[in-house]
Amino acid sequence: MTELMWNGKYKDGKKVGPVRIELPFQTVETINETAQERQLTLDRLFSGQETEWRNRLIWGDKKYVLSSLLPEFAGKVNLIYIDPPFATGADFSFTMALPDSDESFTKAPSMIETKAYRDTWGKGLDSYLQWFYETVELLRDLLAEDGSIYIHLDYHVSHYAKAVLDEVFGPDDFRSEIAWKRTSSHNDPNKPGNIHDTLYFYTASSNWTWNPQYQPLDQVYLEKVYVYSDARGRYRLGDLTAPGISKGVTGKEWRGVNPTLFGRHWRRPPEELEQILIEGGIQLKSDGKPSINGWKQYLDKSKGMPIQSIWQDLPNVTGISSEKLAYATQKPESLLGRVIKASSNEGDLVPDCFCGSGTTAAVAEKLGRKWIACDLGRFAIHITRKRLLSIDNVKPFIVQNLGKYERQAWQTSEFYDPTQQASAQLRYRNFILDLYHATPIDGYTWIYGIKAGRLVHVGSVDAPVTLGEVRAIVNEFWRVRGKDVGEHSNGIDILGWDFAFDLNETAKQMAAEANIRLAFRKIPREVLEKKAVEQGDILFYELAALDVEVKPGKKLISVELKNFFVSPDDVPQDVRSAIKHWSQWIDYWAVDWDYREDTFHNQWQTYRTRKEPKILLRAFHEYEEPGTYAIVIKVIDILGNDTTKAVTVEIPSVEYSSSNS
Repeated sequence: MTELMWNGKYKDGKKVGPVRIELPFQTVETINETAQERQLTLDRLFSGQETEWRNRLIWGDKKYVLSSLLPEFAGKVNLIYIDPPFATGADFSFTMALPDSDESFTKAPSMIETKAYRDTWGKGLDSYLQWFYETVELLRDLLAEDGSIYIHLDYHVSHYAKAVLDEVFGPDDFRSEIAWKRTSSHNDPNKPGNIHDTLYFYTASSNWTWNPQYQPLDQVYLEKVYVYSDARGRYRLGDLTAPGISKGVTGKEWRGVNPTLFGRHWRRPPEELEQILIEGGIQLKSDGKPSINGWKQYLDKSKGMPIQSIWQDLPNVTGISSEKLAYATQKPESLLGRVIKASSNEGDLVPDCFCGSGTTAAVAEKLGRKWIACDLGRFAIHITRKRLLSIDNVKPFIVQNLGKYERQAWQTSEFYDPTQQASAQLRYRNFILDLYHATPIDGYTWIYGIKAGRLVHVGSVDAPVTLGEVRAIVNEFWRVRGKDVGEHSNGIDILGWDFAFDLNETAKQMAAEANIRLAFRKIPREVLEKKAVEQGDILFYELAALDVEVKPGKKLISVELKNFFVSPDDVPQDVRSAIKHWSQWIDYWAVDWDYREDTFHNQWQTYRTRKEPKILLRAFHEYEEPGTYAIVIKVIDILGNDTTKAVTVEIPSVEYSSSNS
């Protein structure tokens, strides 16, 4: 077979394949699960039984996500649709409208998204083709024997991608090249306007799922063909016979006409034709015999035209569309609906590893399919979560990432040396300090560096920074003070991958009582990427702060947001000046009324949409049983970053006994 070649495809005479690191997923949030469903899941988990299926929304790089899905889903996926990046730098950007304001801004890609773009296009077409080849290799391994895959591309790379797809799936399993008309016209000077995208349709084998789909009949066709009408409505005339001779009942004479004489047979048995005739569905000639072309095909009974390889009847999402979200590359639900209906059945599994605004997951949910959606962009995950929550009776789903497991794998590969195991942690900490532009200091248990007069602590890759850890840091601060570590103020910067709930406020208050100024800064995921590190793309943003007020009643509890501070470093100056009230930073917030230190269970939420741009600032909950409950509040800001806070409430038994007396 003819093979497309590119730089980097082979190394030492062998094809360079995808990364196949299998990492466990961390569930960070469960959404729309009732208390009863939550308890049943826990009971099954603790008893070793298989838990009920949950659709999955995964934040992470597809090169790790796909390989980590393989142990569970290899050969089990029924349909894959992907809309990978084309040759454009805007694939990770989104436009954000400021709440309660006429201002909006385009959020540039995060460093990790920019890095992914560099990996894809950094060496031009060569790196894109290698990236694409590795992606479809993993996707092929996920497909079931009767599975199908649709790859959505445009004119920039589609012709190259076709050769790669033939190599991975085999030319015999290529089914169709579909042209989707995405716009009515496009001004391309000195050449025809580019108004269509391409969908390549491949299958895992010669036995694939196919459910015929139909598109509306063209108006010109209607006027030309459906030229007859009677009391039942408008109709066209169709042939009562089909090619070929039959020795069965469809080859027998009916009402003086023998179809065998002209090499054909009836499309229906004569007794059925008789019934159709009685109902007025067949025209007779003047001699009383049926007209061979006299079968009345009524327009209101037509399913439409079976879909062809050119789709012109599915308009794209426009700025005024009710579907429109923040993504310029968003695809219409009608397009995904046609793909999913044609190539899967209810209950089938449909993943999308470039979920963007979540169209695939939303349509799969509405059509009764199981789904897995993943994306590298944090904001894409947030947009998809809100979109799914807006679906009536959406099934419970979970939000996952690779979290600490990805970081552990990175730490082992970068810093582990079997001959110097004790110094692995030191090398890791010094690496982070260097990225933070801090100077390392030795001889202390919790304080590792100094920057601009502030002492610095670096958190572990596999555990959140806790209040106990902060206490130890504060206590050690007084031992460091006055020692020969250079001039420093009463400030400490604590760098961490994750932070315990409510740590920002609680720890700062504790430190303030000791006359210490704490700042918590997030170690960004970009640290894991060599190219981001090499180009100096690492920024450590300060955690947001959330103030809430909890008012307990007899059984009814209210939680009200009172203030929210987010570091504006990632927001343009003109947008900052448009923020007149702290609530404008908040896009979404949710509450787990009974947090059990397993995962955040989203039991109530309010969020902004185009239709409902306002959010509630107070939530209520009624407890059925007395006891002590941990309440966790999660806020997601307009940039897609989340902040959590935990509070504890006591529901006394006396209130329950008096209400039941």
